[in-house]
Amino acid sequence: MSTDVQSSRRLAVLISGSGTNLQALIDAQNTPALPHTSIVLVFSNRKAAHGLVRAATASPPIPTAYLALQPYLRQHPGKTREDYDLELAKIILRAKPDVVVLAGWMHIVSESFLDVLRGTRGIEDEGATNDHDDLSTSPIPVINIHPALPGQFDGANAIQRGYEAFQRGEVDRLGVMVHRVIAEVDRGESLVVREVPIGKGESIETYEERLHKVEWEIIVQATRMVLDEVKPVPQE
Repeated sequence: MSTDVQSSRRLAVLISGSGTNLQALIDAQNTPALPHTSIVLVFSNRKAAHGLVRAATASPPIPTAYLALQPYLRQHPGKTREDYDLELAKIILRAKPDVVVLAGWMHIVSESFLDVLRGTRGIEDEGATNDHDDLSTSPIPVINIHPALPGQFDGANAIQRGYEAFQRGEVDRLGVMVHRVIAEVDRGESLVVREVPIGKGESIETYEERLHKVEWEIIVQATRMVLDEVKPVPQE
């Protein structure tokens, strides 16, 4: 079987940190867990994100890109956060992914970004050969992993907030999920939800280690689910 067929499904992965969830996807690509799939872009909004090193040292190396919000705004006076998101969308569309995975991505994407990925908003590619080439696209699903159960601890610092709430007796269960990305933070349709055991009095480090192991499983599972929706595995 040719490499082109083996890697016929394309992923773009957005990261901001160490990239352990990214590593789970790297390890799973073109295996029975994530067949006929390759990561074609790893994008970070933080220059020092170790996930960029993971991508660059993968075999074969995975293309990477970096663009941070505040430097972008300083370099482009008059531009806005929405403009940054549209620039991010251009970079992603050039990679032609079938699915976009937010794997530890610490930036809330705008409705404009999502409209471009949905294919409902056109966007010009100034880097194209022709002056006014559009980066048109069919809808590209965007999914995100979040270390909390649906409706619990939306937004940042969810692990710490959840751990502290459990230890205070305010909640009796915790977990992780992968969900579709919509404008409302961590409120999109859940794809995979998994409870993570936690004990009274145990350290947050112990709980966090257990939680991350579950994350590495479900990010691969959910990614395959969505890929199978938009681009089923070719029949041999």
